[in-house]
Amino acid sequence: MAEKKNRQPMSNRSISERIKDFEEVPIGYSVDQAVEEASRCIQCKNPKCRTGCPVDIDIPGFLAKVVQKDFDGAVKKIKETNALPAICGRVCPQEDQCEKACILGVKGQPVAIGNMERFVADRERNAQSVMRNAEEKKAVCREPLAVSSFKKIAIVGSGPAGLTCAGDLARLGYSVTIFESLHVTGGVLTYGIPEFRLPKSIVNLEIEYIESLGVEIKTDMIIGNVLSIEELLKEYQAVFIASGAGLPKFMGIPGEALDGVYSANEFLFRVNMMKAYKFPEALTPIKVGKKVAVIGSGNVAMDAARVSLRLGAEEVSIIYRRSREEMPARLEEVKHAEEEGIDFRLLTNPERYIPNDKNWVGEVECIRMELGEPDSSGRRRPVPLKDSNFRIPVDTVVVAIGNGPNPLIPRRTPDLKMEKWGGLIITPDQMTSISNVYAGGDIVRGAATVISAMGDGKKAAKSIHSLLTK
Repeated sequence: MAEKKNRQPMSNRSISERIKDFEEVPIGYSVDQAVEEASRCIQCKNPKCRTGCPVDIDIPGFLAKVVQKDFDGAVKKIKETNALPAICGRVCPQEDQCEKACILGVKGQPVAIGNMERFVADRERNAQSVMRNAEEKKAVCREPLAVSSFKKIAIVGSGPAGLTCAGDLARLGYSVTIFESLHVTGGVLTYGIPEFRLPKSIVNLEIEYIESLGVEIKTDMIIGNVLSIEELLKEYQAVFIASGAGLPKFMGIPGEALDGVYSANEFLFRVNMMKAYKFPEALTPIKVGKKVAVIGSGNVAMDAARVSLRLGAEEVSIIYRRSREEMPARLEEVKHAEEEGIDFRLLTNPERYIPNDKNWVGEVECIRMELGEPDSSGRRRPVPLKDSNFRIPVDTVVVAIGNGPNPLIPRRTPDLKMEKWGGLIITPDQMTSISNVYAGGDIVRGAATVISAMGDGKKAAKSIHSLLTK
């Protein structure tokens, strides 16, 4: 019997170094590490890892190419179904999807599929092999099918759902235009995820690849203001709405309007999009005191906490009403936050924010919790403990408890049917209540993962193609 090989660990920059800047934390695999890790794949006849991938990457296929050191072939194999591999390799929750389904994980460690995807995408980027000439670009793409180029598709939003849908439709031969409301592209990939987790240079290069397929991107185009959905349908044969979840959620407790209380949306937008961490080189300031409390425990909360540390905070606390087992953040993000000294105050819930003498937030009053029976999410319901209130001194609070769907387009498009909580209602093939108008990503799901949005984009592209080739 062949000796079992251990999973190759991903090296990270030292903690003392990385908390002082916004450079990326993981270092990545060497060639030898990557080949060794890829060789752990046993090439299952029925690869469960592939069925666990929302964008259907041929995982055994690209790993086999890595074993052969055919790195260009590996990235081409990935790009048959996923146009954003360098992004997915960094932010996709593989531990709950492809790696969770890996047969090696039943009694040991699954293949590090995410790390491998990142490796081959980074190697391609560093060599710039895909952008050398038109022939190589064409080789990476599937051959376009026989679709008339005059059939035009409008995509609203340049985040992961919109980019994926656009790329798939462009490969099929459609003329695709993305309308982005901001002055830069990428959506949540650009404004929501910090540089140390997803460098913007990588996002930009992935978007350049989408453009190389023939996709046109128009920025500063707020659909719902500049153009309506009805006006788009006069020029385009189909529309895909992927406008994201940009509506911050708050708890509705006293003191949320105090200075020093941010939504995670505003906080991370100022840092990621407007480069507040470079102030005064960048013109957008952001004030972070010595003591910061972040409310929530998802990936956004981890991002906000780690950003606060890098902006100079001396004490950063995550306040979460449930226990560690219920935390929705990726294990890797929690691990990095703990390594960097973030304090986790679990089974704790804020009840109000108390001002200091300058009417700036000065304390957060919390109550201790215990876990009861599971709720609709499957997690145990937090129950307050009577007379357990206590206060935590703070200079800054970041509320990271989620975002709702962007309300602009639904409000300006009366025929679009919505859920009570704001998400668009769609059919199983992603079509909205308006014919030839599809939707996916956070505008349908609420704030979710990048890869789930990409899966929606792929499904919508397939449905649009089916509609227009009947």
